[in-house]
Amino acid sequence: MRLNAHAKVNLTLEIIGKRPDGFHNLASVMQTIELHDEIDIESSDDLSLECDVPELNTDSNLVLVAARALREVAGVSDGAHITVRKSIPEAAGLGGGSADAAAALHGLNDLWDAGLDARELASLGITLGSDIPFLLRGGTALVQGRGEDVTPLPNADIGWMVLLTPDIKLDNKTGALFSRISPADHTRGTLTHKLAGRIRGGGDVPPQFFFNVFDRVADDAFPCMGDYRTGFASVGAPEIILSGAGPTLFAIPDSRELGVAWELLLKSRGWNAVLTRAWWPENSG
Repeated sequence: MRLNAHAKVNLTLEIIGKRPDGFHNLASVMQTIELHDEIDIESSDDLSLECDVPELNTDSNLVLVAARALREVAGVSDGAHITVRKSIPEAAGLGGGSADAAAALHGLNDLWDAGLDARELASLGITLGSDIPFLLRGGTALVQGRGEDVTPLPNADIGWMVLLTPDIKLDNKTGALFSRISPADHTRGTLTHKLAGRIRGGGDVPPQFFFNVFDRVADDAFPCMGDYRTGFASVGAPEIILSGAGPTLFAIPDSRELGVAWELLLKSRGWNAVLTRAWWPENSG
Protein backbone atom coordinates (compact mmCIF):
# COMPACT_ATOMS: atom_id res chain seq x y z
CA MET A 1 0.00 0.00 0.00
CA ARG A 2 1.06 3.60 -0.52
CA LEU A 3 0.24 6.44 1.89
CA ASN A 4 0.97 10.14 1.84
CA ALA A 5 2.40 11.61 5.05
CA HIS A 6 1.40 15.27 5.09
CA ALA A 7 3.44 18.01 6.76
CA LYS A 8 1.88 20.54 9.12
CA VAL A 9 2.25 24.19 10.04
CA ASN A 10 1.31 25.85 13.31
CA LEU A 11 -0.98 28.81 12.72
CA THR A 12 -0.59 29.55 16.41
CA LEU A 13 1.68 28.07 19.06
CA GLU A 14 1.50 29.14 22.72
CA ILE A 15 3.13 27.67 25.82
CA ILE A 16 0.76 27.55 28.78
CA GLY A 17 3.28 26.24 31.32
CA LYS A 18 5.51 23.35 32.33
CA ARG A 19 3.98 20.05 33.39
CA PRO A 20 5.03 17.84 36.31
CA ASP A 21 6.31 15.26 33.80
CA GLY A 22 8.79 17.78 32.37
CA PHE A 23 6.87 18.43 29.15
CA HIS A 24 4.99 21.66 28.44
CA ASN A 25 1.28 22.28 28.03
CA LEU A 26 0.70 23.94 24.67
CA ALA A 27 -2.15 25.54 22.77
CA SER A 28 -1.93 25.50 18.99
CA VAL A 29 -4.06 25.67 15.87
CA MET A 30 -2.46 23.20 13.46
CA GLN A 31 -3.04 22.74 9.75
CA THR A 32 -1.86 19.96 7.46
CA ILE A 33 -0.53 21.01 4.05
CA GLU A 34 -0.14 19.38 0.64
CA LEU A 35 3.63 18.94 1.02
CA HIS A 36 4.09 15.26 1.88
CA ASP A 37 6.38 12.27 2.05
CA GLU A 38 5.42 8.97 0.39
CA ILE A 39 5.27 5.78 2.45
CA ASP A 40 5.08 2.34 0.80
CA ILE A 41 4.33 -0.67 3.01
CA GLU A 42 4.47 -4.29 1.93
CA SER A 43 4.28 -7.58 3.79
CA SER A 44 7.57 -9.14 4.83
CA ASP A 45 8.87 -11.71 7.27
CA ASP A 46 11.05 -9.08 8.93
CA LEU A 47 10.51 -5.45 9.93
CA SER A 48 12.74 -3.20 7.81
CA LEU A 49 13.01 0.37 6.56
CA GLU A 50 14.40 1.91 3.39
CA CYS A 51 14.62 5.70 3.10
CA ASP A 52 15.96 7.80 0.24
CA VAL A 53 17.78 10.00 2.77
CA PRO A 54 20.68 7.71 3.79
CA GLU A 55 21.22 9.19 7.26
CA LEU A 56 17.62 8.31 8.16
CA ASN A 57 18.17 4.59 7.55
CA THR A 58 18.65 3.80 11.23
CA ASP A 59 16.94 1.67 13.85
CA SER A 60 16.03 4.87 15.69
CA ASN A 61 13.96 6.22 12.76
CA LEU A 62 10.57 7.12 14.24
CA VAL A 63 8.81 4.99 11.62
CA LEU A 64 10.52 1.85 12.91
CA VAL A 65 10.03 2.91 16.52
CA ALA A 66 6.30 3.34 15.83
CA ALA A 67 6.10 0.00 14.01
CA ARG A 68 7.74 -1.85 16.89
CA ALA A 69 5.46 -0.11 19.40
CA LEU A 70 2.33 -1.02 17.40
CA ARG A 71 3.46 -4.62 17.09
CA GLU A 72 3.93 -4.85 20.85
CA VAL A 73 0.62 -3.18 21.74
CA ALA A 74 -1.34 -5.26 19.23
CA GLY A 75 0.45 -8.48 20.16
CA VAL A 76 1.36 -9.36 16.58
CA SER A 77 4.60 -10.77 15.21
CA ASP A 78 4.15 -9.86 11.54
CA GLY A 79 6.80 -7.96 9.63
CA ALA A 80 6.75 -5.31 6.93
CA HIS A 81 9.12 -3.57 4.56
CA ILE A 82 8.57 0.19 4.72
CA THR A 83 9.91 2.55 2.05
CA VAL A 84 10.03 6.29 2.78
CA ARG A 85 10.53 8.90 0.06
CA LYS A 86 11.18 12.29 1.62
CA SER A 87 9.95 15.66 0.41
CA ILE A 88 9.40 17.29 3.81
CA PRO A 89 12.63 18.89 5.08
CA GLU A 90 14.10 17.21 8.13
CA ALA A 91 13.96 18.75 11.61
CA ALA A 92 12.30 21.82 10.12
CA GLY A 93 9.24 22.40 12.33
CA LEU A 94 6.94 20.78 9.76
CA GLY A 95 6.40 17.48 11.56
CA GLY A 96 8.02 15.33 8.87
CA GLY A 97 9.21 12.47 11.05
CA SER A 98 5.96 12.44 13.01
CA ALA A 99 3.92 12.50 9.79
CA ASP A 100 5.84 9.47 8.51
CA ALA A 101 5.26 7.64 11.80
CA ALA A 102 1.54 8.51 11.77
CA ALA A 103 1.14 7.21 8.21
CA ALA A 104 3.03 4.03 9.13
CA LEU A 105 0.74 3.47 12.13
CA HIS A 106 -2.33 3.77 9.90
CA GLY A 107 -0.91 1.47 7.24
CA LEU A 108 0.47 -1.19 9.58
CA ASN A 109 -2.72 -1.20 11.66
CA ASP A 110 -4.53 -2.23 8.46
CA LEU A 111 -1.83 -4.55 7.10
CA TRP A 112 -1.50 -6.47 10.35
CA ASP A 113 -5.23 -6.34 11.11
CA ALA A 114 -4.20 -5.01 14.51
CA GLY A 115 -7.65 -3.59 15.19
CA LEU A 116 -6.70 -0.38 17.01
CA ASP A 117 -9.33 2.35 16.73
CA ALA A 118 -8.57 6.05 16.28
CA ARG A 119 -8.44 6.71 20.04
CA GLU A 120 -6.09 3.80 20.65
CA LEU A 121 -3.79 4.86 17.81
CA ALA A 122 -3.67 8.39 19.22
CA SER A 123 -2.88 7.06 22.71
CA LEU A 124 0.00 5.10 21.24
CA GLY A 125 1.07 8.04 19.08
CA ILE A 126 1.50 10.49 21.96
CA THR A 127 4.06 8.16 23.55
CA LEU A 128 6.13 8.52 20.38
CA GLY A 129 5.80 12.22 19.53
CA SER A 130 3.68 15.23 20.48
CA ASP A 131 2.55 15.93 16.88
CA ILE A 132 1.50 12.37 16.09
CA PRO A 133 -2.07 12.43 17.53
CA PHE A 134 -2.88 15.43 15.33
CA LEU A 135 -1.10 14.02 12.27
CA LEU A 136 -3.01 10.74 12.56
CA ARG A 137 -6.07 12.81 11.64
CA GLY A 138 -4.84 15.93 9.84
CA GLY A 139 -6.91 18.86 8.64
CA THR A 140 -7.47 21.86 10.91
CA ALA A 141 -7.51 21.31 14.67
CA LEU A 142 -7.09 22.90 18.07
CA VAL A 143 -4.30 21.00 19.82
CA GLN A 144 -3.74 21.29 23.55
CA GLY A 145 -1.93 19.60 26.43
CA ARG A 146 1.29 18.00 25.33
CA GLY A 147 -0.42 17.27 22.00
CA GLU A 148 -2.79 14.54 23.10
CA ASP A 149 -5.89 16.78 23.22
CA VAL A 150 -6.93 17.23 19.58
CA THR A 151 -10.22 18.99 18.80
CA PRO A 152 -11.15 18.99 15.09
CA LEU A 153 -12.14 22.34 13.62
CA PRO A 154 -13.97 23.18 10.39
CA ASN A 155 -11.66 23.59 7.43
CA ALA A 156 -9.80 26.86 7.88
CA ASP A 157 -10.29 29.48 5.18
CA ILE A 158 -6.66 29.32 4.16
CA GLY A 159 -5.17 28.51 0.79
CA TRP A 160 -1.70 28.93 -0.66
CA MET A 161 1.40 29.43 1.44
CA VAL A 162 5.11 29.70 0.79
CA LEU A 163 7.53 27.81 3.03
CA LEU A 164 11.14 28.88 3.45
CA THR A 165 13.33 26.32 5.20
CA PRO A 166 16.72 27.78 6.12
CA ASP A 167 19.71 25.47 5.72
CA ILE A 168 20.39 25.52 9.46
CA LYS A 169 21.00 22.54 11.72
CA LEU A 170 20.77 23.00 15.48
CA ASP A 171 21.63 20.19 17.88
CA ASN A 172 18.76 19.31 20.23
CA LYS A 173 16.72 21.97 18.45
CA THR A 174 13.48 21.69 20.42
CA GLY A 175 15.28 21.63 23.76
CA ALA A 176 17.44 24.58 22.73
CA LEU A 177 14.38 26.64 21.82
CA PHE A 178 12.51 25.75 25.00
CA SER A 179 15.56 26.66 27.08
CA ARG A 180 15.29 30.24 25.78
CA ILE A 181 11.65 30.56 26.86
CA SER A 182 10.96 32.05 30.29
CA PRO A 183 7.76 31.99 32.37
CA ALA A 184 7.16 35.53 31.09
CA ASP A 185 6.54 33.98 27.66
CA HIS A 186 3.81 31.70 29.00
CA THR A 187 0.27 32.67 28.03
CA ARG A 188 -3.25 31.42 28.65
CA GLY A 189 -3.86 30.33 25.06
CA THR A 190 -6.03 33.35 24.32
CA LEU A 191 -4.66 33.93 20.81
CA THR A 192 -5.09 30.28 19.90
CA HIS A 193 -8.67 30.13 21.18
CA LYS A 194 -9.50 33.39 19.41
CA LEU A 195 -8.32 31.95 16.09
CA ALA A 196 -10.09 28.64 16.74
CA GLY A 197 -13.30 30.54 17.47
CA ARG A 198 -12.93 32.53 14.27
CA ILE A 199 -12.53 29.30 12.29
CA ARG A 200 -15.56 27.73 14.00
CA GLY A 201 -17.58 30.78 13.04
CA GLY A 202 -16.61 30.48 9.39
CA GLY A 203 -14.52 33.65 9.41
CA ASP A 204 -11.42 34.29 7.37
CA VAL A 205 -7.99 33.47 8.77
CA PRO A 206 -5.77 36.54 8.30
CA PRO A 207 -2.07 36.07 9.06
CA GLN A 208 -2.32 38.89 11.60
CA PHE A 209 -4.00 36.30 13.86
CA PHE A 210 -1.02 33.91 13.63
CA PHE A 211 1.46 33.63 16.50
CA ASN A 212 4.42 31.48 17.54
CA VAL A 213 6.00 31.84 20.98
CA PHE A 214 9.36 30.77 19.56
CA ASP A 215 9.44 33.66 17.07
CA ARG A 216 10.93 35.91 19.75
CA VAL A 217 13.94 33.66 20.34
CA ALA A 218 14.44 32.00 16.94
CA ASP A 219 16.72 34.66 15.47
CA ASP A 220 19.15 34.23 18.37
CA ALA A 221 18.87 30.44 18.47
CA PHE A 222 19.42 29.79 14.75
CA PRO A 223 22.58 31.19 13.13
CA CYS A 224 21.78 33.62 10.28
CA MET A 225 18.02 33.24 10.84
CA GLY A 226 17.62 37.00 10.68
CA ASP A 227 19.07 37.01 7.16
CA TYR A 228 16.45 34.54 5.99
CA ARG A 229 13.66 36.49 7.63
CA THR A 230 14.87 39.74 6.04
CA GLY A 231 15.20 38.06 2.65
CA PHE A 232 11.68 36.66 2.89
CA ALA A 233 10.31 40.10 3.76
CA SER A 234 12.21 41.64 0.84
CA VAL A 235 10.14 39.67 -1.71
CA GLY A 236 6.99 41.27 -0.30
CA ALA A 237 5.80 38.83 2.38
CA PRO A 238 4.05 41.04 4.98
CA GLU A 239 3.55 38.52 7.81
CA ILE A 240 6.22 35.84 8.31
CA ILE A 241 5.60 33.13 10.91
CA LEU A 242 7.76 30.35 12.33
CA SER A 243 6.32 26.83 12.20
CA GLY A 244 6.78 24.65 15.27
CA ALA A 245 10.25 25.07 16.75
CA GLY A 246 11.56 26.10 13.33
CA PRO A 247 13.54 26.88 11.43
CA THR A 248 10.89 26.87 8.66
CA LEU A 249 9.19 30.21 8.06
CA PHE A 250 5.94 30.58 6.13
CA ALA A 251 3.82 33.37 4.70
CA ILE A 252 0.42 33.59 3.02
CA PRO A 253 0.25 35.22 -0.46
CA ASP A 254 -2.93 36.84 -1.71
CA SER A 255 -2.95 34.55 -4.75
CA ARG A 256 -1.21 31.53 -6.24
CA GLU A 257 0.49 33.80 -8.78
CA LEU A 258 2.01 35.93 -6.03
CA GLY A 259 3.09 32.77 -4.22
CA VAL A 260 4.84 31.53 -7.36
CA ALA A 261 6.70 34.84 -7.58
CA TRP A 262 7.81 34.64 -3.94
CA GLU A 263 8.95 31.04 -4.40
CA LEU A 264 10.99 31.86 -7.53
CA LEU A 265 12.61 34.92 -5.95
CA LEU A 266 13.61 32.95 -2.86
CA LYS A 267 14.91 30.04 -4.95
CA SER A 268 16.99 32.50 -6.99
CA ARG A 269 18.99 33.06 -3.79
CA GLY A 270 19.69 29.33 -3.60
CA TRP A 271 17.20 28.89 -0.74
CA ASN A 272 14.80 26.01 -0.13
CA ALA A 273 11.39 27.55 -0.83
CA VAL A 274 8.19 25.65 -1.61
CA LEU A 275 4.75 26.82 -2.70
CA THR A 276 2.09 24.60 -1.16
CA ARG A 277 -1.40 24.91 0.24
CA ALA A 278 -3.62 23.65 3.02
CA TRP A 279 -4.75 20.01 2.91
CA TRP A 280 -7.65 18.19 4.55
CA PRO A 281 -8.33 14.44 4.91
CA GLU A 282 -11.27 14.56 2.52
CA ASN A 283 -8.90 15.70 -0.22
CA SER A 284 -7.53 12.92 -2.38
CA GLY A 285 -3.89 11.99 -1.83
